[in-house]
Amino acid sequence: MPSRVGVHVPWLQLDRYRGELVANRFHPEFFLPAAALDCFEAAVAKDVAKELQDAGLSCTVHAAFMDLNAGSIDPAIRTVCLQRARQTLTAVAALGADRVVFHPGYHRIMHNGIRQQWIDNTISFWQELCSQIVDSGCVVALENIFEEEPSTLHAVLKGLDTPLIGHCFDCGHFNMFTTVSWDIWFESLGNFIVACHLHDNHGHADEHLPLGDGLIAFQQLLPLLEREAPKAVWTLEAHSLSNAKRSMTALQRYMQGGV
Repeated sequence: MPSRVGVHVPWLQLDRYRGELVANRFHPEFFLPAAALDCFEAAVAKDVAKELQDAGLSCTVHAAFMDLNAGSIDPAIRTVCLQRARQTLTAVAALGADRVVFHPGYHRIMHNGIRQQWIDNTISFWQELCSQIVDSGCVVALENIFEEEPSTLHAVLKGLDTPLIGHCFDCGHFNMFTTVSWDIWFESLGNFIVACHLHDNHGHADEHLPLGDGLIAFQQLLPLLEREAPKAVWTLEAHSLSNAKRSMTALQRYMQGGV
């Protein structure tokens, strides 16, 4: 079992889940969509951060992603992405989060013929944010979404060449879109992994099921994660409290050698 396992918590539903975090010893990964960023109150965030710290808990953040693409060919879109990223990093600092997950935005079909331009734009985008990342006290983790193989993420992370920015391995997205084996993925990106999202599906939709309710072979994946990415923070991306508890129970069973 890793040193820390968190759960997905929508910031806009903070009042609903706030009391459950300490009661259940949950390390939250707060999801901050655009609507949350535009009404974000640093004072509230600092109160939450103190509650977590007093309870010996930590948090991560999941950034907004809808319609955002840091490597976009359109400079106006990159400007909006930069605004949202800066808002997110400001929120990260208020929460005292040590990881923040961003979607990279690459899609092979959409970016056919402009792959290298997308990579170059993405590298430049994150280089521009490095000083604020340092000030926020966090590490950025770029998550696999539509990637069929690891080469674009590897090119971005290799080009950035900084411990400030790593990879978030999402096993559900991997199960849906990736065409290579776990071994090939981890051989390329294992050293970059600083965060991991765990949820299940049947390979056709992003169902965010509790662990064990879909087709992902967690009894094989979890030892691989422990070996190849020992410093990664794990987050159970269940979309309800009951499913988060079910995933936690299943995770403990898998880690004890169960199926």
